[in-house]
Amino acid sequence: MLRWIAPLAFAGLIGCGHSRGTTSPPPPPPPAGGTFAITPVVTGLVQPTAMALVPDGRVLICEQTGGLRVVKDGALLPAPMLSVTVDAAGERGLIGVTVDPAFAANGFVYVHYTSPTPAPHNRVSRFTVAGDAAVAGSEVILLDLDNLSSATNHNGGALHFGPDGKLYVGVGENANGANAQSLANLLGKMLRLNPDGSVPVDNPLLAQTTGKNRLIWALGLRNPFTFAFQPGTGRLLINDVGQSTWEEINTGRAGANYGWPATEGATANPAYDGPLYAYPHSGGAVTGCSIVGAAFYDPATPTFPAAYHHRYFFLDYCGGWLRTLDPATGAVADWLTGFSSPVDLRVADDGSVLVLSRGGGGTLRRVTYTAP
Repeated sequence: MLRWIAPLAFAGLIGCGHSRGTTSPPPPPPPAGGTFAITPVVTGLVQPTAMALVPDGRVLICEQTGGLRVVKDGALLPAPMLSVTVDAAGERGLIGVTVDPAFAANGFVYVHYTSPTPAPHNRVSRFTVAGDAAVAGSEVILLDLDNLSSATNHNGGALHFGPDGKLYVGVGENANGANAQSLANLLGKMLRLNPDGSVPVDNPLLAQTTGKNRLIWALGLRNPFTFAFQPGTGRLLINDVGQSTWEEINTGRAGANYGWPATEGATANPAYDGPLYAYPHSGGAVTGCSIVGAAFYDPATPTFPAAYHHRYFFLDYCGGWLRTLDPATGAVADWLTGFSSPVDLRVADDGSVLVLSRGGGGTLRRVTYTAP
């Protein structure tokens, strides 16, 4: 079961298996005189869940209740870019957003949300944006996922375009572990779509699936709330929220089976892909209870010290900390603490890092580095 963190009504997502990586000392301290600073950008967000960066510098933020908010020039615009009608019970609601790689030309924004009709189910839709607002009537439904049970948790949510131009979607197993191993539904999976919602002809499980289940790219996941592609290399890492013991970071691979519910964390079973790194809820050098946030530090203009370059940054919702992982070795290092129920992070082109939190009244903060 998912651990709930009152009064946020958004689960503290939970656990995985033994780590294949190691815990290293913190990165070398900044050069003498250099400092990191965490500064607020905006507050007053209503139950934020996810965000995306627009190439022109705007930040799009999902509010669980259905509004896609715009942060522009450091200010939260009063009107949402778009609003969708959602079932916002538990972890349902507006739970994912990304922009098209050709956004400057086509204005396409993609969202992942829980539609309440005709029965509660998650949906991926595309909107066309002009300025700071979606064009009226521009919603194109790309995918309606399977109807949800009465369980309101484990929806996943993240959306990202891969370097192959395909749209990847993280989907939770709706609190039913059997879904994660079934090729007869889309729950507990990573999905891969063409931008128009159709099935890519090179998806890995076409011979074993039919209909929309041919969108399945990988399976055996519990709640892949966040994931990220590394610019330049195309490496994909998936954060899978575990049950009561472990949290996982998995290497994305077409056709992979990550083992849930048969296993959490490291496994000797060759049928499953074990995690690159996993940390426990207690008793380890790194502890937490819900892995969230995902971004590689490969910005257009790096401004952090070299020890942070090409690292994978990840957050824990319960621990409120931000750590770094070296994807080449699996080594994890301490970094920043003190975030209140963080849910997402992004690396901006200017080299700063944006952290979205539900705590503190719904906040977006920026991490910057000042060299000596």
